[in-house]
Amino acid sequence: MPRAESNGIELEYDTFGDPADPTLVLVMGLRAQMTAWDERLCALLAGEGFHVVRFDNRDAGLSTQLDHLPAPDVMAIAGGDRSTVPYVLSDMADDLVGLLDHLGAERAHVVGASMGGMIVQQAAIDHPERLLSLTSIMSTTGNPAVGQATPEARAVLMRPPAATREEAVESAVVSWRVIGSPGTEADEEEVRARAAAAYDRAFRPAGGVRQFAAIVASPDRTAGLQGVKLPALVVHGMNDPLVGPSGGQATAAALADSELLLVDGMGHDLPPAIWPTLVRGVRRNADRAA
Repeated sequence: MPRAESNGIELEYDTFGDPADPTLVLVMGLRAQMTAWDERLCALLAGEGFHVVRFDNRDAGLSTQLDHLPAPDVMAIAGGDRSTVPYVLSDMADDLVGLLDHLGAERAHVVGASMGGMIVQQAAIDHPERLLSLTSIMSTTGNPAVGQATPEARAVLMRPPAATREEAVESAVVSWRVIGSPGTEADEEEVRARAAAAYDRAFRPAGGVRQFAAIVASPDRTAGLQGVKLPALVVHGMNDPLVGPSGGQATAAALADSELLLVDGMGHDLPPAIWPTLVRGVRRNADRAA
């Protein structure tokens, strides 16, 4: 796969569709690799007339791992001590813009899931001239009063990292059982297969800790989002236990030109059952940019 020099690091990426079509960049969430954007979903988006780009965030997958940085003290960061902050979400938004530079894309549609939604929100605040539209999925504004996780989902998020391939696969299944979409059919064996493939591609849990620290260290984006004038789609599952629906509702309320799409039966994942709704929404939002 190709690599892009961006913001002082390298990003692994791949593409789907016709490069002559408008660029649409997919940004994945905490600890997740770009392969969490299913190739079939990417193909559906490309079929709607987009040149689809997915990439590994810094500290995930095959992009640059920042292991030379000191280990962050997340509890201290949450308490206001920023001495161990490795980077923040605005740095990851700059990574996204650097990828656009590499692609030769003056402007692009951006779609982010979970932490990826936070990154595209920050990119819209910091670099509105580089975006055509944004879609924020199962994400939140950074306001701690909204989007709270259930105790069970919080426990899944804070679980110690796996030490072996078998543990990584079982951990993914446990997470899916807690935060996955209860209203859609899902195949546990497919969850296991995808988790095993992700482990084999790249397993770097220390990077996930640094990404989580970046979320904790980043400020509330509400005021910044209120100044964003781009067409926005906010998608959130009504059954999301990790980022509660109030996170999506607050995001949509902060954005002046937004559509809020609340999906019954959707948890904190992207099951195939919701792909048609998501693809139509992204296409509709992009058309508003035109």
